[in-house]
Amino acid sequence: MELVRPLDGLDSHPWSTFSHAYGSADDLPDLLRALVGADAAAADEALSQLYGSLLHQGTVYAASAESVPFLARIAVAGHRTADVLALLGGMAESEDEHGMAPGTLRTALAGQLPLLLTLLTGADPIVRRTAAWAVSHTRAATSVLPALGERWEEESEPLARAEVLAGITRLDPSAGAARAATVLGPSQPAALRMAAVFARLDAGAPWTEALHTTMLSLLPAEPLRSDFDMERAEPLAAVVEALLGRGRGADREGAFALIDASLRDSRAEVREEALWAADRACMLSRGAPQRLVPGLCAAAVDEEAVVALSGLLGGLGTAAAPAADVLAPLAGRDPEHDDDEADRALAALVLVAPAQAAPLLAAGLGRRPRALDAAAGFLRPTASAFPYDGELLDAVRRRLARPEDLSGNEPGLLTGLLAEWGSLAAAALPELYAALARFPAAARAVAAIAADSAPGERARVVGVLRAAADQGSIPAAKAVFDLAGEHEPLLRCLDRDIRLGGRGLTEAAGAAGPLGTRAAELAPVLRAALAGGGGGMGTPTLDADIAIAGALWHITGDAAEAVAVLDSVFERAQHNPWSQWSMVRAARTTALLGPAGRPLTARLEALLDDPVQAPAAALALTAVAEPASLDRIALAAAVLWSAERDADPTGACDALEALGADALTADHLRRLSDLAEGDARVVRSGVEGRVIRQDEAFRIRARGLLAARAANRADAPGPGARGRGHGAQ
Repeated sequence: MELVRPLDGLDSHPWSTFSHAYGSADDLPDLLRALVGADAAAADEALSQLYGSLLHQGTVYAASAESVPFLARIAVAGHRTADVLALLGGMAESEDEHGMAPGTLRTALAGQLPLLLTLLTGADPIVRRTAAWAVSHTRAATSVLPALGERWEEESEPLARAEVLAGITRLDPSAGAARAATVLGPSQPAALRMAAVFARLDAGAPWTEALHTTMLSLLPAEPLRSDFDMERAEPLAAVVEALLGRGRGADREGAFALIDASLRDSRAEVREEALWAADRACMLSRGAPQRLVPGLCAAAVDEEAVVALSGLLGGLGTAAAPAADVLAPLAGRDPEHDDDEADRALAALVLVAPAQAAPLLAAGLGRRPRALDAAAGFLRPTASAFPYDGELLDAVRRRLARPEDLSGNEPGLLTGLLAEWGSLAAAALPELYAALARFPAAARAVAAIAADSAPGERARVVGVLRAAADQGSIPAAKAVFDLAGEHEPLLRCLDRDIRLGGRGLTEAAGAAGPLGTRAAELAPVLRAALAGGGGGMGTPTLDADIAIAGALWHITGDAAEAVAVLDSVFERAQHNPWSQWSMVRAARTTALLGPAGRPLTARLEALLDDPVQAPAAALALTAVAEPASLDRIALAAAVLWSAERDADPTGACDALEALGADALTADHLRRLSDLAEGDARVVRSGVEGRVIRQDEAFRIRARGLLAARAANRADAPGPGARGRGHGAQ
């Protein structure tokens, strides 16, 4: 259809009354005119700006819906048709609609179907394919399905036919599955067969041996992905995720069998896709590591493959112990020289088999930064220290003896390792003493070693630390306080840092609280550092005020002052969309006040509707609210909802422990049991390399809560116990 004047009505439209991502939509007429103009560069720029304004990071706006009739006519008139259809389809696909009723944009696009459906029969297969994708997102099945059905019978271009099948499945899964079953055979184009596999999955069809064989025959599948389905950019991993999402044992086994067979494939590109799928499976399924580690070992056909596998194996930790011998040869390669590949393998071995890795780390210390970070840094397991090794202790001492060679995080990692070993690292005290001036973090290791020392040795250690504290070292001052109870050096350091403000303020305020009344002289300095009711709404400012509120409460015992500060934090945080975790920290600080924090009850109750904030709010309410007013059962439900959403699983455990076993109904226990014993991981997001360990930690705590509830019920007297006891008197 040729539309001569696609911009009719453009200038008379009230654009300024609508908004897009960057404010008023009064810039849209010029962008739409540029889009249909003869200047190709200007049209490219206009299209880019339209994406940014109308579909900004997946969000659509009132102005997006208003633009639909003009964009549809532009597409049908032949101006950058495929590009404009992609924009229209992307807007209709969005579930994030801002400033308009849900479904407004899809309704607007459905109103243009008489025009857009004509593009399904265009000459350009790219246009046909994009049109099929776009119109299916209107969800207007009555109008779109017949047109797609006709196109299915006529379309011969494989990619376009695949998109027609995907569109049919989107609108009617059973109809899509029926058509998909006819095109799974090896004589059909690979792209169409890939779409058919997804159609069968989306319709909930059983995963059969035939589908397993078909999927394996399509590998490597990455070239077959749809340009429009970014969530399935890795097709094999997407199939695995779909199967695991069904939550059935047979489907899990189907997913694992698919990965295992792919890991054992002779082609490197297939093994690469299998590794992506294995990573996804291990992030989603608790049973995946045990099932997949043998296949992962089989995929380690050369050093390049070992390097590729090392990240996942390290993330699995000791669950990947059978892979230790796969990692060890590369991990121990050429320890006298820098070697990033060996370092990656050793970092994985540190997490998979730490005792086996210790002598290799000792041999390469100073040249294996990733491995040292795995042993003593942020990603190390928190449940246990890296195992003591005499050779490694000697290597650490040699590194510390040459402080000019140390840089970056290495000093903190080396001294942190010694701190974990405690008295076992006593031989390193001379090197630690020498390092104190340049590396204040060494004080923690010195204190950890001295904690189990004889009185005379401890006195000598305190003297060394006191001298470092007099030079302004907060770690040394903290160590003096911990070892000898002397608080004056720490007060001087904290006073300085609080007055300086900036990044150190929150940490300094947090360190002041445990001193209690001994830090009374810091109270005026802390008050002066408050941002106050009219202060900033940024996260650093809010967190500093929270820390100060807690410190003032511990120091002065004045609940009214702490409540006023926290109330100000809650009020300001409401206006900061990035303040969720500041609210959590404020709620946890409120809990420290106990009943004295009761004036903040309403603030806490307002947080219960947010899954991130609900656990901390429930925890605080159990501490501050009038006990008779608490609906513990409702609070437990909100906390479980948070855990089920992977919003704050650790906080959920804290809150459930505070609520008590009696707050858990039979339904709560069923939900908690599903979280503790189900195959699906509860923790599914976070810092790469820690997700699996955090989920296992959650699982242990959830099982503990269930056991406590069972013990509580077992200890409770039976229905006739009171009567029997009374009768015996």
